[in-house]
Amino acid sequence: MNKAFVKESEQDDEEPAGGAPALPAGSPNYMTRRGANALREELDALVRTERPSVVQIVSWAASNGDRSENGDYIYGKKRLREIDRRIRFLIKRLESATVVDPGQQEQTDRVFFGARVLIADVESGEEQRFQIVGVDEANASAGRVSWIAPIARALLKAREGESVRFMSPAGWREVEVLEIHYED
Repeated sequence: MNKAFVKESEQDDEEPAGGAPALPAGSPNYMTRRGANALREELDALVRTERPSVVQIVSWAASNGDRSENGDYIYGKKRLREIDRRIRFLIKRLESATVVDPGQQEQTDRVFFGARVLIADVESGEEQRFQIVGVDEANASAGRVSWIAPIARALLKAREGESVRFMSPAGWREVEVLEIHYED
């Protein structure tokens, strides 16, 4: 069906809000406790603070008369749709979340979800430290890499001292695992 004939609300539910990548089909939505708490805090702020204040602005703007040329009303309604879309998205992600506590990992000698890993590039010797986290909490600049990223998938089940090869955006890369730590 052409998107021109689909209601906006039907499209909204299919697309992740806030630029978050979609989960691979059939895979669980793994999340650290810290990531789940961050999503809950965002949801709470939207529901308790931001949405009521925007509703109040829209209500005030609507009482001013002609809505067709009322910028506050038009922008407010658009912002309400964005907030509602994000709220639906967060609720779905939290309902489908499998919260994993990295501190409870029993096999601490191998890389699994939640691990903090120090690796070294075999060719350049450049070291990099990051934590393998859920899709919604990934932030490369903060050292958090999604478990579906090529480097994280290649490192899963690797031990300290092992080397792994993987396809990066720049081509094939080989890294050695130097340290593995589990903490939340």
